[in-house]
Amino acid sequence: MHPILFEIGRFPVYTYGVLLAAAYLLGLQFALVRARTRGLDPNRVMDLGIWIIISALAGAKLLLLFVEFDTFGRNPKELLTLLRAGGVFYGGLIAAVAVALWYLRRHRMPMWTVTDVFAPGIALGHVIGRMGCFFAGCCFGTPTDVPWAITFHNTYAAENVGTPLNVPLHPTQLYEAGAELLILGLLLATENKGRPFPGRTFWSYMFLYGVSRFIIEFYRGDTRGTIGAFSTSQFLSLIIVPLAILMLIVLGRRQAGPAPQANARRARAA
Repeated sequence: MHPILFEIGRFPVYTYGVLLAAAYLLGLQFALVRARTRGLDPNRVMDLGIWIIISALAGAKLLLLFVEFDTFGRNPKELLTLLRAGGVFYGGLIAAVAVALWYLRRHRMPMWTVTDVFAPGIALGHVIGRMGCFFAGCCFGTPTDVPWAITFHNTYAAENVGTPLNVPLHPTQLYEAGAELLILGLLLATENKGRPFPGRTFWSYMFLYGVSRFIIEFYRGDTRGTIGAFSTSQFLSLIIVPLAILMLIVLGRRQAGPAPQANARRARAA
């Protein structure tokens, strides 16, 4: 745990902020590289990436405001913490997808091809972002006695985000970073396998992330909003996972062409 990377005079530079910036920049750069290989206009993709970053930051903070509304209502001064808080990832993801769809329609860009370009970059950025959470001590797990438990000792993190000190905890930040790294590998390894179609990589990401986030939430120990018996993120996963399955089926049937064997049989029959 190392929440403050260094200080310039009396001005602290937070590790989380540096890694969050790196997450956005590397994710965008990865998307640009992928865009060029698919013949997309890099300038349009760059503009879209900037819109995505802005909307993701705003959406993540807005969802945090929603799930912690009681806390902010009791102590309005806590609203200032939104300036340095990363927010809730799902809020940023949903806002970014909504803004991206608006931008793609406005500029008549191939929607699912572009979302496929960005999906692995989102996973890459999330890996780096969760490492920032680990260094900051936020998004911590429940107490545990597993051999890989992590124990935090930094009093600044306890004061800033309520991290329990001197208690072995599930390293949920590393769980999610590892899950995102695995998802990134799966997306890149499989996107050209079988009969790929536009939208498959993006909705595969949404499905895989939704499943992994739902499971990891059981081990989270920080205060979060709930909807019924589920955390906010679990509730959103319950919506996104079946939606992703439905979209994969619909887009696969609508956009995937006939198999090569079928084409060959039709040519011989003709």
